[in-house]
This record gives sequence, structure tokens and C-alpha cells, in this order.
Amino acid sequence: MKNETGLRIMTAEGELRGCMDDDLFVFKGIPYAAAPQGALRWRPPQPVTPWSDLRDATQFSASAWQNRDYCRAVGGGDPGEFSEDCLYLNVWTPDVEPTKPLPVMVWLHGGGYTIGAGGLAPYSGKSLASRGAVVVTINYRLGHLGFFSHPALDAQYPVASTINNFGLLDQIAALQWVQRNIPAFGGDRRNVTLFGESSGARSVLSLCCSPLAEGLFHKGIVQSAYSLPDTPLKKARQQGMAVAKHLGLPPDASAEALRALPADAFWSLDGPLAIQPVPISGDVVLPEPMLKTFFAARQHRLPLMAGSNSDEASVLDYFGVDATAMLHQLRDKNRVIYRMLKWMYDIHDDRRLGRAVARDMAFSVVPWLVMRAQHNVGMPGWRYWFDYVSENARDLYPDGTWHGNEVPYVLNSLSQMPDPNENRPFSDGDRAFASRVSDYWFRFARDASEYKQQLDGEVVWPAWHPADDVTMSLGENHLSGLVLKRNFMRARMRLFRLLMSKMVRL
Repeated sequence: MKNETGLRIMTAEGELRGCMDDDLFVFKGIPYAAAPQGALRWRPPQPVTPWSDLRDATQFSASAWQNRDYCRAVGGGDPGEFSEDCLYLNVWTPDVEPTKPLPVMVWLHGGGYTIGAGGLAPYSGKSLASRGAVVVTINYRLGHLGFFSHPALDAQYPVASTINNFGLLDQIAALQWVQRNIPAFGGDRRNVTLFGESSGARSVLSLCCSPLAEGLFHKGIVQSAYSLPDTPLKKARQQGMAVAKHLGLPPDASAEALRALPADAFWSLDGPLAIQPVPISGDVVLPEPMLKTFFAARQHRLPLMAGSNSDEASVLDYFGVDATAMLHQLRDKNRVIYRMLKWMYDIHDDRRLGRAVARDMAFSVVPWLVMRAQHNVGMPGWRYWFDYVSENARDLYPDGTWHGNEVPYVLNSLSQMPDPNENRPFSDGDRAFASRVSDYWFRFARDASEYKQQLDGEVVWPAWHPADDVTMSLGENHLSGLVLKRNFMRARMRLFRLLMSKMVRL
């Protein structure tokens, strides 16, 4: 009877009917904002029209417009149907009437702001909910429909108050939905962890800098965020005009003409017409570049966990970056730095050295910078390094964990995913390691606070401090160890902090 009662939830917008997955309550395809189409395209997310009938919440919604083949290859699976009507979220909860409100974990999917969806298999909230969290995954606008500037659109706002990061605003609207409704699902609106990977991690950092997101979440987990600078508003506006011209509109095109363009005209744009995998800096959502804000330690004061993987350079191929060629360019310009890098890494093969340098410049340096910024605002931070490779695929990943490969481990969703390619199934050892790792993610969501200086677990994980500089290695030499490393990559990180703006070009 309790299960039958729990399948019907009354939210601020109307009543929902969910389904059961083993002993969990699952609600899919919940609208958190009105459909951003027609006159609402390139507008801030608007409130949902309340409904009076019982609404079915047993199926995932349509995804934002994107490249299906690209998402299948690197984005976590088939995103299903596409629509501009994509602003929906999903909730997994173990108990809608707990004796004590449960920690809430809100997942932001990655995909370079151009692919992905909250309903993809790696992002299943089942395992973390089984541990005692209320898990929320969301869709948000992608590509040009989510991040766009054009004079005709920007003119609709007061001077210096444009809105261009519509995808980030969608994430904020989802967090506002959580504040309104998550108690009905058993969640604690005062203990919300925002976490994500790749562009989802960049979103976490961006919302840590957005004045519009302050107070909507209380801690964050940053998985494999990259150091590419945000797109300046001026550059985004120039690109928007080039896109409009490419799609056949005149230089003085109206906002109405832009909104009349078909939604599927944008996702296939590439080269200089494609958006960068970063937000736009200079609008009301993100007034200052994210990296600049963290360099100055002006981010919101809340606990953060941040880390990266041992072979993040795997993703650079998709951005057309040749790590070896980049290293050779550096060698030709500055042989002193080239020789210094060979000495610091003790790697004398240029392919391997270029891959390691590209990895650290594009990814490893970000968690270290975040930890420094956390220390400077008096907030705890925990830095990790992920270096585990599936037992049946270690010959395929000789350089370590690829970009994104940690996701089904930290969410412990290996059992929710289809078999990997090349008939190399996940092993019992993989699943055991995933359980060990995801325990830290759950403990962070449940226990981390501004007063907490360690995370309990199999290995006690101390918060990062400059004097100790402790990093938790989740995996060691691609195997399943959990090891605390002191002064991990410290000399490299100090060097790259000075060089990052010149060396990374995605």
C-alpha cells in the first residue's frame, strides 16, 4: 500500500504518477519549464502551465536537438526523439516519506553543450537513490538554441543586461523546481548537490559564479571540467550574425525571423559556425568569465569536489587537436619549456609526452585551480584523480581512463548500461570498484559542509589544503586501489597555471 501511495506525488504544478524500479520510486519526464519554442525560443525559461488531471510520469521526455550519431558514439547512447519542447527532469527516490529528509543530487550531463540527455543509461539515478539520495537528472537546451547571441535578440533586453546562456538558465530553472518540489519526493531542499561531467562540470563551475544561481544548491562535484575560456559576448554576437547569414537571413534580420527558422537547421552547423563547448561570458547569467572568477576567488562559498581522469587527452581528437603537433609547436617556439617538460614528466616519447601535457593543460589543472580558489574563500574542497580501467578492456586503454569513462563508476550505473563494444563486458571487479567509488559521491552529498574537513569511507579523505596538497587517486596504475597522493603534479600545476591561456586551443 505504501508503494501504491508513493507512486502519486502532488507537486506545485500538479499531480504526477510514477513507476517502481525494484524498491525505488521513479518519475520521468516532469516538465520544469514551458516549452521554449515559437515566441519562447531564445527566451528565459517560463513557468509551466499547471495541470488538473493526473499526469503520467513513466517515460523519458524528448531530448534537445542534437547530432544522434555523435551522441551514440561519445555522448552516452541514443538520445531518442528530439524537440524544442525538452525542458524536463527525472527523479529517483527511495522514500517519499522518510523520517528525515534525504540528500538531493542533481546531475548535469556532459556533451560539449551540443549532445546528451538526462535519460541516458549511464546517468541512471538508481544506484545512488538505493544508497539514500534523491537523484534528479535534467535536459537543458543545447547548441545554438541554448547558447546564442544576435543583435536583434540582444536588443530586447536593457543595455548590458542581455541573456545568452539559455542552457544555463534552464539548469537554474531546474534547481528552482527542486527548491519548490523536492520535499514531496522525500528530498532535503537545504542539502542539494549539483554534479556533472565535462560540459556538465563546466556548468557546475559556471553556476558557482552566476549571481542568479546563488542559494539554489549547497555543494558541487566537478568531473573533468576543461580549461577552455568562455566565449566573449562580442565573439558570440559575431558568430550569431554569421549563422543567420548562413541560414539565409539579411544582416538586419528581426527576432521574429530568427525564431521562425527550423530547429533542425542549427545542430548540423560545424566549423566556425558551431558553438564552442563553453558558455558565453558577459550576459546577466555569467557576467564574468568563469576562470577569471575562480582565479580571483569570487565564486559562491560552498564545498566542492573536483577531479579528472588519467587519459583525458582521449577527447581532444573530437576537437581536432593533435597533441603531438601541439608539443612540437611549443618545442619550436620555446625549447627551454620543452626541455623542462621532458624533465618534469620523465617521458621521452613525444606522442606520450604530448598526450600527457595536453591532458594536464586542458583538464588536470582545473581541479587544482578550484582547490586553490576554495582555500582562498575559506571553503573545503576535495581533489581526486581517476585512474581505473575496466578489467576486460585494459589493452584498449594503455594510457589510462578516457574522458567520460568514470561516469558509470561514480554513479555506479554499470548494470544499467548495455554491454560495451568489442564484447568486453563489465566484470564483477568493475562493479565492486564502482560501488566503492560511488560511496564517496554519496557521502559527499550527505555529509559535506563548510565545517567538514574530511570525508569518511574506506580511506578517510582529507579536504585539500596548500600545505598538504592531498589528492585521492581512485584507481592506481589502472587497477582498483584507493591511494592518497601528496603534492600530486604540484610543480606541473604551478607551471600550467601560468601557461594555460596560451597553450590550450580546442
